[in-house]
Amino acid sequence: MQDDRFTRIRWLFGDDGFSKLQNAKVLVCGVGGVGGICVDALARSGVGHITLIDKDTFDVTNQNRQIYSENVGSVKVDEFAKIYPCIMPIQMLITPEFIASFDFSKFDVVIDAIDDITAKIALANAVDPGKFIASMGGAKRIDPTKIKVASVWKTSVDPLARKYRYELKRSGFNGNFDVVFSTEEPICKPLGSFMGVTASFGLNLASLAVKKIVG
Repeated sequence: MQDDRFTRIRWLFGDDGFSKLQNAKVLVCGVGGVGGICVDALARSGVGHITLIDKDTFDVTNQNRQIYSENVGSVKVDEFAKIYPCIMPIQMLITPEFIASFDFSKFDVVIDAIDDITAKIALANAVDPGKFIASMGGAKRIDPTKIKVASVWKTSVDPLARKYRYELKRSGFNGNFDVVFSTEEPICKPLGSFMGVTASFGLNLASLAVKKIVG
């Protein structure tokens, strides 16, 4: 077989695993510093159908960490769709109301890379936990070696994860799914961010998604 952009993915997963990636339908909610890198990794790995939901446009402060953010003023999801034909962009604000009206059942994996806690709780309650992966707080940190993957109920240190667990319990959620989080204490109060951490969050999400798809 002639070499192509996915040759080394085929070497890694074999023809059967690559076929599963090509046929997979993945939804990524939020394409900022975490979600954007996750999307890029999934597309480069041969995931055949990726839907993105995000309302935002790129601004100049995104350029320290967000891939394709050189296109200031452009719609984020549209920039990804220009590069990868496997991507379907949806420019929408992810709210509990939007989530309630959206059909998640057609996706094999749903990835939460948003930071609004109310929307995150609604999303967790709307998706089959077996298909769900979520990111906790990637901002305010500088050490990617402190990033962990664990059950949502087994996170530690991260204040966002603590609040997320509390709100999940309050909502009546009793399922289980994996999250990416950091055991590094936040080092600043504003939302300062470092690509070495946010990108590592996104790559961990992509890895979890690929593992779910390939089995």
